[in-house]
Amino acid sequence: MRSLDEHIALAVALVKLGATEPVAVRDALGRVTAAAHVAVHASPAFDNSAMDGYAVHAADLAGASATHAVSLTIVGESRAGAGVAAAVSMGTTVRIMTGAPMPTGADSVVPQEAVERDGDHVAFVATPLVGAHIRRRGEDLLPGDTVLLGGMKLGPRHLAAAAAAGLAELQVVALPRVGYLVTGDELVEPGAELGAGQIHDSNGVYLEAAISRLGAVPVHLGRVGDQPHAVRAAIAAAEVDLVVTTGGASVGDHDPVKAALSGSGVDFTQVAMQPGKPQGIGSIDGTPVLCLPGNPVAVAVSVELVVGAAVRAMLGSPEPAWHEALAATAWGSPGGREQIMPVVLDDGVGGALRVWPATAGGSGSHLAGRLATADALARISADVVGVNPGDTVLIRRFTA
Repeated sequence: MRSLDEHIALAVALVKLGATEPVAVRDALGRVTAAAHVAVHASPAFDNSAMDGYAVHAADLAGASATHAVSLTIVGESRAGAGVAAAVSMGTTVRIMTGAPMPTGADSVVPQEAVERDGDHVAFVATPLVGAHIRRRGEDLLPGDTVLLGGMKLGPRHLAAAAAAGLAELQVVALPRVGYLVTGDELVEPGAELGAGQIHDSNGVYLEAAISRLGAVPVHLGRVGDQPHAVRAAIAAAEVDLVVTTGGASVGDHDPVKAALSGSGVDFTQVAMQPGKPQGIGSIDGTPVLCLPGNPVAVAVSVELVVGAAVRAMLGSPEPAWHEALAATAWGSPGGREQIMPVVLDDGVGGALRVWPATAGGSGSHLAGRLATADALARISADVVGVNPGDTVLIRRFTA
């Protein structure tokens, strides 16, 4: 029986890093950087005020105090986006707004709350420190400073940093196209009336959403029921970077995926995991193929651990880390296979992260309804036959 880590490594080795493409900063949300990006210009681009107040030459206010106010004459105003023509010379000051450029001759800013203004004159009652309330050019970034690293999945804060650094577009990894194929004559569309022996297709709904959430483009390869020739034809016609199938990969008499692909470049095996033991992996005509079991929880677990790893490899993204948590209750584990348990998280008293199964049915591969209550997956070692309250387990939040 193949270990889970070995199977994940094979899935990663099966795919290749995608091509790169430029996208506008505004369109790059959720994309993954293909390389490091550096600042085009300094940020801030010029010395500017951190306060609404008055730009002064600090030496002009030497000796100012509550009992000895020093008065300066206002000779101009500096506003954000406008700047100021006047310079600060001995005995003068410039009214300045937050974000406005510092005028020539000024070396500090006095907040407006700390002065008394009378017409064109301002009374100061303290000597400011040189550099007070000034944002210096380049104190955030200098031209050439690294703004974004390669392999970053871009969120709003990354886009803001890129824009501030003067970047108009970013080089990102092209979105991989992942085709998905759900087998089963018993499947009907969600919401349709169920006939005898029929169930709603939750796997198709899940795969479309999960593939998208992982950062790839989901491509529905059509309905094939349990017909092996239809499975093979759908995969042969697919113009995708990876194919994921669900169902029909075990040892039953009517397993269409195994019947269609076995001996044609796809290896069907057993992986030491619960749920998700029957798996297929390989390629058809150069297209990587991952064959998952059909039960919904097994599909979700396999996508999180196997498909997710393959998609992240195509995007050049790192694998998310597993973290320790404490079991809040007892549950059984199969032994001999790693158990991947959907769990609920609770910070608990004192901040200790505690977990318990999302369903009383444990990690049963058919218990799709309770997936909605789960926050994460717990990974239990193959040499464990039962989890006790207070035991340390590894957990990882859902990525899809």
